[in-house]
Formats: sequence, C-alpha cells, structure tokens
Amino acid sequence: MRVVRVSEFGGPEVLVAGEAPDPVAGAGQVVIGVEVAAIDFVQTQLRQGFSPGPPLPQLPYVPGATVAGTVLSVGDGADSGWIGRRVVGHTSDGLGGNAEKAVADAAELFPVPDELGLPEAAALFDDGSTAIGLAERAAIKPGEWVLVEAAGGGVGSLLVQLARAAGARVIGAARGERKRELVISLGAELAVDYSESGWREEVLAATGGRGPDLVFDGIGGTIGREAFELTARGGRFSVHGASSGAPSKIDPEEAERREVTVIGLEQLFGFAATAGPRKEQALSQAAAGLLNPTIGQTFPLERAADAHAAMQNRQVIGKTLLQVQTGA
Repeated sequence: MRVVRVSEFGGPEVLVAGEAPDPVAGAGQVVIGVEVAAIDFVQTQLRQGFSPGPPLPQLPYVPGATVAGTVLSVGDGADSGWIGRRVVGHTSDGLGGNAEKAVADAAELFPVPDELGLPEAAALFDDGSTAIGLAERAAIKPGEWVLVEAAGGGVGSLLVQLARAAGARVIGAARGERKRELVISLGAELAVDYSESGWREEVLAATGGRGPDLVFDGIGGTIGREAFELTARGGRFSVHGASSGAPSKIDPEEAERREVTVIGLEQLFGFAATAGPRKEQALSQAAAGLLNPTIGQTFPLERAADAHAAMQNRQVIGKTLLQVQTGA
C-alpha cells in the first residue's frame, strides 16, 4: 500500500512517499481503508523533532492519527458488523494514518452519519471535540465579548461559531485578509490581523476600552501575552495551543491582581477521558448543519510535504486534509 514516511526529523521534505505492507487487524482491532487523513499543527512540530507535549515518534514512522474511511476487515473479538461501515477514528498507536490502510481499535471508532461527508468527519473529529470542551469549560455567556486567537484555523473557526451560538459577541484574531474574511463569514463582529501593529487598539476600541471578557489563546508566545494583557478585569483567559512554538506564560500573581481566571493548557489533558460524547456531539451537530468545519485545503497523499509546508508558512485556513483514496 502507499504511505508517506518520515525517516529523519527535519523540514517538510523529510516526508517521502513510499510503499509498506498492508496492516493486519489484531484482537479488538479493525483495518480501515483510509479515504481522508487529517493534519494538525502538532504533526508538523513532531516531524521537526520538537514536541509541545506528546512523545516524539521513534524513527522511521508513518505520521497521522485521525482517519476517516470504510472498515475493510476486523480482528478477533471485534464486531464483524463494522465491515463496510463509514467510520472516523484514531489509529491504534496514534501513527500510521498517512497510508491507504490503517489499524484502529474497534472500541474507539465512531460511525459517520449518513448526512455527513468523510472529509467533514475527519476535520471535526479532534477539533470539534476540543472546541466544544473549551467552550464548555470557559462557560461562554450571552452578550460578553470573546476574543478568539487563530480564528481562521481548525479549532479557532469552530470556537467562533460556538461563541456566536452561545450569544457572545466575537472578535477573531487571524493573520491575513483571507482568514479575516473567513472569520467575519462565521459570525464574528470584528476580525483583526495580529501580525499588524494596532490590532490590540482595535480590540480595545470594539469593547469600549474594557477588553474582552474571555480570550481563547491558541497561539501563545508574544501574541498570547498581548492578548492576556487585553483581557478585561474579572475575565477569563483560556489556553489551548502554542502554534507560536511556546505556550503563554502567565504570572499567577499578576492574574490574581487583575482578577483574571487563567484556564491553563493542562485543561486539554482532562478532556481525553470525556472526549467520546463531545466527538459524537460534534458529528451530530455537523450532520444537522449546526456546526460547520472549515476545510481550507486538501492535498493528495503524495503531497503531504506540501501540506506541511503550507501549514508551517501560515498559508492555510481551517482544516488541512490529505486525500488518500476515493471510495475506500
């Protein structure tokens, strides 16, 4: 079968297309004919030999954790009723998804609703669950101002929609005109470009000088720090990402002095145990047209290196997918 493999850590060019033996399902497992594989920013960091949290893969490896496709076979103890069903899920070891076939644990599979396409299911599977968890944890209130960093990305674009659905007034921070247009189309009242000077003044002006009541920090670094400084007294600052390369560092004493509640990056670790219901919620809401993933670009499997390069260069909007095969 066709795969994309990483033999050494480095730039996008280390992603090389090749061949590998077909996988075989073990006990309690299934083999999925992969139609679509999702890429997240963490994968680009792991490929470079840097990890914001997960352990680095052992070389060589086939990247990719989230896949959507059709179940081809099952192992001992797995329900044969899965065969032929459209599913979305994680590979058994969190790797191996950038391939024509991948192994997953049957207990961790989610059927894809008939009303939902496999690309949309792949785009929502992780980001939808994360965004719903973040929104619930932050307790978005009607009428309050919410600032979403990286609002043109996979999680950010969903947070914009969830905040609007909760009755909040949303400001999206994104890089470039294309992403800003997307953010406005999703319901934000204002979209600022955080790569340009003056974006903080725009946020303060929109909020009457008070600042946002809630910030979703998906960037970290300098931008995250600046966003924290904008947060209104008595507000909340929710950290969920570090696309800048480093998470935001907030002084607890400063946060206490300004009466800002910091919901740290560690909240993501607690999401895992309760992710199942949120994944089902994301898929069902998308099937009903209530939550719409933004699939900004799709690359064929052999061009995985181009996909990684585009993500690193901040040239993408929404979710980035690899089209592995059609009608798997």
